[in-house]
Amino acid sequence: MSNNSTSQPRRPRSTASNSFPTSAARSVLDRRRFLQALGALGLSGPLLAACGGSASDSSSEPGAVASSFRVSNWPFYMDEETLPAFAAATDIEVIYSEDFNDNEEYFAKIREPLSRNQDIGADLIVPTSWMVQRLMGLGWLAQLDLGNIPNLANIEPTLANPAFDPGRAHSVPFVSGFTSFAYNKELTGRPLTSLTELFDPEWAGQVNFFSDLRDGIGLVLKSMGRSLQSVTKADVEAAVEKVAKAKADGQIRRFTGNDYGDDLVAGNVAVGMAYSGDVAQLKLDNPALEFVFPEEGMTQFVDNMVIPITTGAGAKAAAETFMNYLYDPVVNARLIASVQYISPVVGVGEELEKLDPTLSGNVLINPPAEIRELAEDWRPLTDEEDIEFSSLYNTVVSS
Repeated sequence: MSNNSTSQPRRPRSTASNSFPTSAARSVLDRRRFLQALGALGLSGPLLAACGGSASDSSSEPGAVASSFRVSNWPFYMDEETLPAFAAATDIEVIYSEDFNDNEEYFAKIREPLSRNQDIGADLIVPTSWMVQRLMGLGWLAQLDLGNIPNLANIEPTLANPAFDPGRAHSVPFVSGFTSFAYNKELTGRPLTSLTELFDPEWAGQVNFFSDLRDGIGLVLKSMGRSLQSVTKADVEAAVEKVAKAKADGQIRRFTGNDYGDDLVAGNVAVGMAYSGDVAQLKLDNPALEFVFPEEGMTQFVDNMVIPITTGAGAKAAAETFMNYLYDPVVNARLIASVQYISPVVGVGEELEKLDPTLSGNVLINPPAEIRELAEDWRPLTDEEDIEFSSLYNTVVSS
């Protein structure tokens, strides 16, 4: 999540019916076909940016840059061109996995090896800001050598100095976006504009919720008119009670992480919580899908590149080289045109205009003020609150 510190006023807005640029859509479609082809060949993960599959070089001599490193990232966060182009430009191979499905789920996987200072199978990971704060608090993130990332000077100024990581000593923003819901207009038969649709009995058994506290309960709190900047335990308890009743009534089909897309595409759900950029790509498989900027507001997030303390020196230098590469506006514009999220890099807007002038009008990439004002982030939670609130929600999710 991003680091907004104040609540923003809400403006009613009808549902957005976005038209996605042909060139950008073609790039995403090529990527999705590329991944599907790898899957058909049994090569779906880890995905390699170039030939070969060597693990991270954790035994490199000081000052040396490893010839490969490993990335764990969310689905729908990479285009087809960036990794091969990076390999060609640097002779560094990226061993790339789309195995980041949920912040808490991923944390549960890595907490034991990191607590023992053991390899986690990745040299660069992409958690959301609040998870970065947790990992930093545990001492599990390496301090970045900013001398290896001179292009970080291109960072969007509002993201340059977050409270959880002053001066970006441990993290570099990858993309930001919005959490709301999407719907299948062929199944609903009408446009949807409100978060109350998540609880409308008309869609009973056809609704998916996110299993993550901030994404799932965050949207429920917004549907109840609560501010995430002043959220209390009582607010969370009320929201959890509302979700528990919906589950008991058969309203919710299932709770998901980032694996929600298949249900939307297949028509298994009419309404489902969703991330903004994902829907741009899912529409290529099912054009009936629409992402909603709800009238009650939505949540926002920033996902960040970080390096675990278990990463070897050579792989760390390679990962920092990759961060620097992504902060070239030309490179980042190509990536953003495909993934359809908001870039953290200054100068990308001009480069997107060169790629396709219609991209500047895509509200998922370049949201206007009235959409940004609909988005709100959670206030920082203490470790105790994080555990308590998550536990309250997990009792419903896992029951």
